[in-house]
Amino acid sequence: MPLYHDDDQAMLADSASQFMAEEGAIKKQLRHWRDRDCKDGFGHGLWKQFGEMGFTGILVDEDDGGLGMGHVEAGIVLEEIGRNLTPSPFLFSSVLAATALKHGGSDVKGRYLPGLVAGESVFAVAIDEGAKHNPDHIACKAEKSGNGFKLSGKKDYVVYGGSADMLVVAARTSGGDADQDGITLFAVPKDAAGMNHEAVRLVDSSMATHTTFDGVELDGDAVIGEVDGGREILNAMLDAGRAGSAAEGCGVARGAFDMTVDYLKQRKQFGQLIGEFQALQHRASHLYSEVEIARAVTIKAQQLLDGASENASLMVSVAKAKVAKAAGLSVKEGVQMHGGIGMTDEYDIGLYMKRDRALQEFLGDQYFHANRVAQLSGY
Repeated sequence: MPLYHDDDQAMLADSASQFMAEEGAIKKQLRHWRDRDCKDGFGHGLWKQFGEMGFTGILVDEDDGGLGMGHVEAGIVLEEIGRNLTPSPFLFSSVLAATALKHGGSDVKGRYLPGLVAGESVFAVAIDEGAKHNPDHIACKAEKSGNGFKLSGKKDYVVYGGSADMLVVAARTSGGDADQDGITLFAVPKDAAGMNHEAVRLVDSSMATHTTFDGVELDGDAVIGEVDGGREILNAMLDAGRAGSAAEGCGVARGAFDMTVDYLKQRKQFGQLIGEFQALQHRASHLYSEVEIARAVTIKAQQLLDGASENASLMVSVAKAKVAKAAGLSVKEGVQMHGGIGMTDEYDIGLYMKRDRALQEFLGDQYFHANRVAQLSGY
């Protein structure tokens, strides 16, 4: 398949680009909520607008009220979110949680999907139990209790966990902490007794929580999929989130690149525009190439996910690793080419570096995914 958007996807990109530039701009959203020390870190009004635009239901099946689109389309929205640094729960709610809920029964879908599609509900995912991403190690336990389960344990860095109406929690229902089998996913409502959140503000000003579950009682309807059969659903959710994170990273890289090029065209030194200096032109050209390569491999990963290819997981990790390198280069070059003012809060370029740093860690950094590529390739 060609590594560019078809006509329908291009129309979606135009709509998302205009909407995010107008409604999701840095001054209007990120700086606004950050400077007010907002406990959520994003605007619920904007999230409602996401629903009105149809963005929230992109990965929700038409039978469940969504648009029934794919990961390429979700990536289009995420790229514009990254380009404008728009704080929103889209990646966690409309990509990760929505992917998990696809595998749920009619009860759990009926309970949560209408609110998501309308932009009224926010979801979070609770997977990791340490400072670094390690989905192979899950110690949080869910033990049988009557007709349901009792959930105990801790999850770390649950992004928007304190704002979520529901958390998708990966817990162990059998086996040892490092076993691949014995994982079950649960939809835990925000008002569940025994669940507590310790809020932390991340480097990019988004909010996360260290969430503890102290004997949280869940009924059988909270199970997403089959008991002990959650690993396959978890892997599908992780692939969707990693591809989405790569798409947002492409947007961050391109946003920083565009801002830097604009600055090179305006800033004068020794009586001429610094963009006329050949050394800076070479660096900008190299950066453009790296960003475009990262974007192409990300689109490829999305296409393979939509086509249910057996190589999708491999390409998702290739994309996540490549985007991490390209976006990291873009924000560093951006800050350096801005000179001293690039280190000040007055200029937005530093905000791109902070968002890139958070995205690099989310669902595995470039080293995690380089290693995963080697493992999936038989090494």
